Amino acid sequence: MLPASAGPDAARLMTARGLRGFADGMVSVILPAYLVASGFTPLQIGAIVTATLLGSAAVTLGTGLLAHTRSARTVLLAACLLMLLTSVGFATATAFVPLLIIAFVGTLNPTAGDVSLFLPIEQSLLATAANARDRTALYARYNMIAAAAGAMGALASAIPVWLTHISGIASIETMKLGFVVYGAIAIIVAFVYSGLDPRIGAPTAASPRAPLARSRAIVLRLAALFTLDSFGGGFVAQSLLALWLFKRFDFSLATAAPFFFAATLLAGLSQLLSPVLAARIGMIRTMVYTHIPANLFLMLAALMPNATLSVIFLLLRMTLSSMDVPARQAFVMAVVPPEERAAAASVTNVPRSLGTGLAPLLSGWLLAHSLFGWPLLIGGALKIAYDLLLLMQFRRHDVDEDIPK
Repeated sequence: MLPASAGPDAARLMTARGLRGFADGMVSVILPAYLVASGFTPLQIGAIVTATLLGSAAVTLGTGLLAHTRSARTVLLAACLLMLLTSVGFATATAFVPLLIIAFVGTLNPTAGDVSLFLPIEQSLLATAANARDRTALYARYNMIAAAAGAMGALASAIPVWLTHISGIASIETMKLGFVVYGAIAIIVAFVYSGLDPRIGAPTAASPRAPLARSRAIVLRLAALFTLDSFGGGFVAQSLLALWLFKRFDFSLATAAPFFFAATLLAGLSQLLSPVLAARIGMIRTMVYTHIPANLFLMLAALMPNATLSVIFLLLRMTLSSMDVPARQAFVMAVVPPEERAAAASVTNVPRSLGTGLAPLLSGWLLAHSLFGWPLLIGGALKIAYDLLLLMQFRRHDVDEDIPK
């Protein structure tokens, strides 16, 4: 249920995010299995995952910085077209280089979260879709819906195994159907976006000539910290974590699907506690005090001698790892003026693609040389370093006083 002050456009944005979450959750698990079945090495798979994230970073940055000059609805509909073309590319291309190029220019998301060009536009629109006091709660529901849908998508990634079993069709062909579904969802999402009020997010006389004229300093500080966090997260992007489970514990796609369903669902439901904690201890402390234990659990998962213990610690990690997200999104929207929110969302979310995108190639290289959980240890350590730096720099931060005047 949405906060009382949320309008109909908020409901449409939630619906679109849920549909995209399902698509992302499905392909993030199918992608590594499909690439392994196609004969690619862990290093090549890491390169493809890196390309998807670096490409998303470039497109997301450009989208956010130019969003104040274009209608938000137009940008979102263009993004749906790119999503559709991405599905066609992955369903038809088979060679490494074409897939690498498609991964870079397309919208495919190999992580459990959203790192696409949709994100800055949706976040900026949600910031005005409800009263300020309901903003953190609105973002919590936005992320919870995405996570729940992503969990269903992860579970649906096992359908190709079932289709192969009952039809006898080669598994690599049934896995391609996942990319076809991804494209079909792009068309549905476009219809949802077409119902948005054309006046929201439209350029106005108040739109700044420069995208971050008044909030550049604080946005760049936050972006630098988020880059470190996302670089750590890139070592355990969902597709790479799935690859580690496939290699380390001989997980099958049918085994991985319910695990990622449970993990994603836990991450989404836990975000509903974020507004409660933020109201009691503040946004920054909510972000840090939930994030550090999550990353300790991640590091412990790497040290476990069997699949059962490793999965337990990974699930414990997921119960806490995303509780910082609504607080972070609401914090960014609170410290910038309304006309700069799309740009701020872009510049602070691009690290989620750029920082994350730098790590999978290294993670793939590590997995090619050792099945030990080095990516989990390195990722967890880097993310804890981010938590400590964030707390040091912003623990006394007063949102109301730091809104640029």
